[in-house]
Amino acid sequence: MSKCPYHQTTTAGSPIADNQNSLSVDSRGPLLLQDWQLIEKLAHQNRERIPERTVHAKGWGAFGTFKLTKDLSEYTRAKIFNGVGKETKMLARFSTVAGEMGAADAERDVRGFSLKFYTEEGNWDLVGNNTPVFFIRDPLKFPDFIHTQKRHPRTNLRSPTAMWDFWSQSPESLHQVTILMSDRGLPTDVRHMNGYGSHTYSFWNENGERFWVKFHFKTQQGHRHWTNPEGQQKVGESRETTQEDLYYSIENGDYPKWTVQVQIMPELDAEKTSYNPFDLTKVWPHADYPPIEIGVLELNHNPENYFAQIEQAAFSPSNAVPGIGFSPDKVLQARVFSYADAHRYRLGTHYENIPVNRPICPVHHYHKDGQMNIQEHFPNPDAYYEPNSFGGPTQNPDVKEPPLKLNSNIVDRFNHREDEGNNDYIQVTGLFNLFDDGEKSRLFSNIADAMQGVPKEIIERQLVHFSRINPDYETGVRKALHASGHSSYQQQDGHITEQTDGHSE
Repeated sequence: MSKCPYHQTTTAGSPIADNQNSLSVDSRGPLLLQDWQLIEKLAHQNRERIPERTVHAKGWGAFGTFKLTKDLSEYTRAKIFNGVGKETKMLARFSTVAGEMGAADAERDVRGFSLKFYTEEGNWDLVGNNTPVFFIRDPLKFPDFIHTQKRHPRTNLRSPTAMWDFWSQSPESLHQVTILMSDRGLPTDVRHMNGYGSHTYSFWNENGERFWVKFHFKTQQGHRHWTNPEGQQKVGESRETTQEDLYYSIENGDYPKWTVQVQIMPELDAEKTSYNPFDLTKVWPHADYPPIEIGVLELNHNPENYFAQIEQAAFSPSNAVPGIGFSPDKVLQARVFSYADAHRYRLGTHYENIPVNRPICPVHHYHKDGQMNIQEHFPNPDAYYEPNSFGGPTQNPDVKEPPLKLNSNIVDRFNHREDEGNNDYIQVTGLFNLFDDGEKSRLFSNIADAMQGVPKEIIERQLVHFSRINPDYETGVRKALHASGHSSYQQQDGHITEQTDGHSE
């Protein structure tokens, strides 16, 4: 073994003579408080862990590139989308939603699909999932939903009752629940699944024209999924199946790729659709807004240090660049605040000073002091406020975003479940009708498995929703509950008193 050319030091740079033995009165002890080397090591160990993410705690990631194959300057002035052949370095982090950091990878759950693009105009983050929709459409319900996915305060166990109680009283969740309980709810790994921006974002071009946009990332590796028994077997073999798959595929040069597509809607079309195009529980039919292939995403470099580059990676939709904007999507509006706020709590006020979060372009702002402020270079110490007379950075009107055109100026707490445009059953019916017999059978079985221990009155409430999607949906789940031996359905005799093109490959 070759000898390391560097000598060990303390964090202040002092050389260390002995890293094997504590300073003590004699060989038996006691120790001395003046052993600053021991104190430093123990104090740092006590602080090695930072708060894990409230959701998406268990994650896997890698670096790569996005290569543009279609110029989008007609729709956006964002430089990342201008110039065929342009390559942009990026970082991806995938995750499960509900599990803690120590959870097993092969669990039925939604997968996070978050991307950070290091563009010449600043970092652009796209925070999405492996599904095109989500469980809620109003962010006021997000904390409640997440509570149902976490541990019961008394038992400290995950609660199927809490999950189905919430879902059965929130019919807007039906679209996501059906996807979660289908084959695609348990992908074998992240290479063999799609990604989606999920939310509706906007493009705006040099002429001040706005377009609504949805982002899709279609796996080039094909789709692979486990059944519940297969997933349980994999957990018994390894709790890190996804981490192993992603890390070693990249190490072996088998770089995962996704075809990047966008759906683009003219701004005024949002007033004409039969559905709310800003509703996170809905997809845009592909027949109306065909996906446009614009590039390829490739992951080709593993992190050198997982904690520094993946655990400390901070993604937020508030990281936007000129030419990319937001929409009236209520959940997106809330996430613009909540994601960045979570990072300030978890990582520190100036979390974007951490190298993995640092933009590649120059950064000029007037934020002062606070945690993680490691700025060493102050071009002009007199220019620490704005406006100033000392040559400090100033605003740039050239990147002003065009105003959003909204129809109403009435402010109220609108009941989203009474809005006719928010029908919670139509698109799920299309999805259910696209499943073949085998897919439907596994869907019914997965739901029955997930309902074990749930009170009958909650199940019956959920079955009413299934019947409104398709009577066969309710019938199939009832039979699966009977076959699974659910205590509330053991005496039942099994008698019961097209996926929309927005999901197509």
